[in-house]
Amino acid sequence: MNSPEPHGQLVLAATPMGHLDDASPRLREAMASADVVAAEDTRRARALAAGLGVTITGRVVSYYDQVEAQRTPALVEEVRSGSTVLVITDAGMPSVSDPGYRLVVACIEAQLKITCLPGPSAVTTALALSGLPVERFCFDGFAPRKPGQRKTWLSAYREEPRTAVFFEAPHRLAECLGDAVEVLGPDRRAAVCRELTKTYEEVRRGTLAELALWAADGVRGEITVVLEGAVAGEPDIDDLVAQAEELVASGTRLKEACAQLALRSGASKRELYEAVLAARSVE
Repeated sequence: MNSPEPHGQLVLAATPMGHLDDASPRLREAMASADVVAAEDTRRARALAAGLGVTITGRVVSYYDQVEAQRTPALVEEVRSGSTVLVITDAGMPSVSDPGYRLVVACIEAQLKITCLPGPSAVTTALALSGLPVERFCFDGFAPRKPGQRKTWLSAYREEPRTAVFFEAPHRLAECLGDAVEVLGPDRRAAVCRELTKTYEEVRRGTLAELALWAADGVRGEITVVLEGAVAGEPDIDDLVAQAEELVASGTRLKEACAQLALRSGASKRELYEAVLAARSVE
């Protein structure tokens, strides 16, 4: 009888952003038992294990941006051969602006088991602390480094209704906020979250103009910025009536067309429907 194929797994685990007590029992167990620990920084991984009182028994390999593509195939083979491969980064969740995405995709393509140990995340922590609406939000990684590219990138937020979260280097924060004032206006609200969960945690809330003035003297630490979404003005009902008629002309039922446009614009579906009928009656 043939022996069954070995079944390993890829484990993504969130690590503390600063406070060791945020580490979950499952993270401790995974670090102690994994066959391979793929770490963004092996020295930090060993320091984390020591701080948690955990002995890593498996092999520790470095897995950072510059070697991610090169080392992914070997890690996939480890999982395929039956090993548990644990991926951890310096802080927070792997693959969220950190190494891990390539390995996840490769394991999916190879139909291998993947699981995740949830935990700390700068994105959701900053959202919760921002004081801004967070029912809908988008995450945009790191802001571009070059001023021209950054201004183009910021311009996408002129009409973005969702609250946005992004990371920025402390030495570029003042310039980034200054560009945001220029592109988005001084009155857009935002929050700058610094050193989340660490000893010197700080959250500054205010308008972009106020935050740019505060940051001008220099800021240290890891930075997460939360930006208020664009506030939509009152929808133009005549324009929406014209759009509804265009949709009807293309084969959409009037009620469905009104529902689509109301969802997009924030207008009342009933009022839009009645406005279309009223406009037809005077033609």
